[in-house]
Amino acid sequence: MLIIGGSDAGISGALRARELDRSVGITVVLADNFPNFSICGLPFYLSGEVPDWQSLAHRTIAALADQGIRLLLNHTARLVDPTNKIVTIDDPERKSLKLQYDRLIIATGAVPIAPPIPGLDLQGVYFLRTMADSFAVYRHLESADTRSVVILGSGYIGMEMADAMRRRNLNVSVVGRSSTIFKTVDAELGLMIEDEPQRHGVKVAAGVAAEEIFRNGRRLVVSGTQGFRTEADMVLVSAGVLPSTELARSAGIGMGYRDAIGVNRRMETNVSDIYSAGDCVETWHRLLKQSTYLPLGTTAHKQGRIAGENAVGGSREYAGSLGTQVVKIFDLAVARTGLRDTEANSAGFRPGSVELTAFDHKIYYPGAHPLRIRITGDKQTGLLLGAQIVGHYQAEVAKRIDIFATALFHGMHVEDLNDLDLSYTPPLGSPWDPVQMSAQKWMCSEL
Repeated sequence: MLIIGGSDAGISGALRARELDRSVGITVVLADNFPNFSICGLPFYLSGEVPDWQSLAHRTIAALADQGIRLLLNHTARLVDPTNKIVTIDDPERKSLKLQYDRLIIATGAVPIAPPIPGLDLQGVYFLRTMADSFAVYRHLESADTRSVVILGSGYIGMEMADAMRRRNLNVSVVGRSSTIFKTVDAELGLMIEDEPQRHGVKVAAGVAAEEIFRNGRRLVVSGTQGFRTEADMVLVSAGVLPSTELARSAGIGMGYRDAIGVNRRMETNVSDIYSAGDCVETWHRLLKQSTYLPLGTTAHKQGRIAGENAVGGSREYAGSLGTQVVKIFDLAVARTGLRDTEANSAGFRPGSVELTAFDHKIYYPGAHPLRIRITGDKQTGLLLGAQIVGHYQAEVAKRIDIFATALFHGMHVEDLNDLDLSYTPPLGSPWDPVQMSAQKWMCSEL
């Protein structure tokens, strides 16, 4: 078995194949020297919260070798010949070699979106997607006289990096095209979230599209719509990602949703004996019952595991994603799962949403924090469709969004949440958990 890509999906596929078949030969080809590293951990390495970058490795190279997984580090796959089952690869000296496969898993991940603006190639302008990217940013932070940074993008990584750079006492400006930051939640919550980085000294320019980056002496200048203009010592670009599909296209593999690699729920492509998984592929959505694109680490791990199992003779299907995610932004945790009103409307549901503010545990016990919860259900059937939560990062936000996610996974109705036997003790919760309180409010509301 040959696997192209050594991050979440690729290594998960390799490990699952090894669990099921101790005899199969497994080779993983990766373009860098960092197999199975937590790219999600890069903001915390750059903030200084994780001082040793090597601790970001889920497994060491030696541990993977002990599992009988052959790693070809710093090798780049260029071409797939599906007829003869050969992949052409460049080694570290750029010499070409050919590898035979019986089953192939393509896990090439995603690449950063480069906004169509001049100046992205200037020194001091960085993307953040790989370990190499993080080292370049780290060197700049450590060696240069860096006091300020502009972050282009107000999504998941952009906001984590705003937090990280403030921890380094840099002056931080965040520029985002959407009218509120973190547009994966409703605008009402986005306005609340926007107050948090500003409270910690971050300048937020929402509804601004960057138009140009240029130099003014040693400083970088970012200009944009609405007359926006600011200077900084560094610019970080975090405008989202696109699936990396060039290798798959060379094999004649069909593309799917948003030009991600098309796969079925067994993670099979349309080309015999070629599977694909992770941020490069489309994702089956469990509620929508159709493919979408949701590049998340949790999704990549699951898809890679299924691809690895099926590549050694299994017959497992991907159960589907709900887009469940959580992020820490300074002292806030922001989480969502399932569909928002606009998404549910587009899918043919009749959604209604209500909002509730409740404390994470009994108010009489010290340290209670308010949770702001938006719950969405179908007005006609009562089916639970989604939820969003914003609250203090110590208020068990992740636990509670996972309750909603589990309920969504099993097709529960809003009212069914009240029947769940959830844990309770005054320092940690209430007899009716805020999740259930929000369900009760939805049931009583005139939607």
